[in-house]
Amino acid sequence: MAISAQQVKDLRERTGAGMMECKKALVETDGDMEAAVEHMRKRGLAKADKKADRVAADGAVVAKIADDGHSGAIVEINSETDFVANGDDFKAFAAQVVERILADDPADLEALMALPFNAGGESVELAQKELVARIGENIQVRRFQRYANDSAQVHHYLHGSRIGVLIEIEGGDEALGRDLCMHIAASRPVCVSVDDVPEERAASEREVLVAQAEASGKPPEIIDKMVEGRLRKWLAEITLLGQPFVKDPDQTVEALLEAKGARVINFTRLEVGEGIEKKQENFAEEVAATIQGT
Repeated sequence: MAISAQQVKDLRERTGAGMMECKKALVETDGDMEAAVEHMRKRGLAKADKKADRVAADGAVVAKIADDGHSGAIVEINSETDFVANGDDFKAFAAQVVERILADDPADLEALMALPFNAGGESVELAQKELVARIGENIQVRRFQRYANDSAQVHHYLHGSRIGVLIEIEGGDEALGRDLCMHIAASRPVCVSVDDVPEERAASEREVLVAQAEASGKPPEIIDKMVEGRLRKWLAEITLLGQPFVKDPDQTVEALLEAKGARVINFTRLEVGEGIEKKQENFAEEVAATIQGT
């Protein structure tokens, strides 16, 4: 049957696919719009699955705070290129995902992906795969955090779209919350206090320090003092409370909080692509290999 330009236009608006793909889908489904949408959805999911193994080390961190300030959410969503991460489709998807996290408090990533993405009832996972099919890049919701506390305030800071911080604080004000978020973004603390440092991490660092100190050839009693001093310095460097405050290095964050009558309960710092091994492209070698193969 003949397929009109209006049908193609309508299907394109609904799916975001190319005109030729839309026309082909309408031809294959005898002009049935709903059948064409379903047909393209199935094809899109297949395309998305093929892209799922491609490295997605770019992307964005997005965050949102509830109107009452007592809850907030932050999420890292990855793409293969920053071009896609800066696109309207990616941004709209990311904004809706963080809304779902804030509203529904999923227990983990699997629960998040099973949540309804919108009023249409499709899941976050399905919406993700449809986005992959539409833009042609692998998109992955990588990790998220949500804080909620009726007796505390949640604040956030985004350094562009690549670094984000979410913090939960008792006491203080909005200015303190933002300052601490900016400090965490810049100084990369591992945890709030010494008590929060994982025992295995501290034990591993101690072993390294002992080995370094023993290499000096000093007496055991001197080595013990060297190790303890260096360990205290290391713990201060990796804990929020022990770090010098970035806006006033003469005081620690702990001293700042005491002066403000505030306490940090939790924080999360997310950086796009952190820990993901990104493939390094060498275009000169790629072109040379192509030429040799022709």
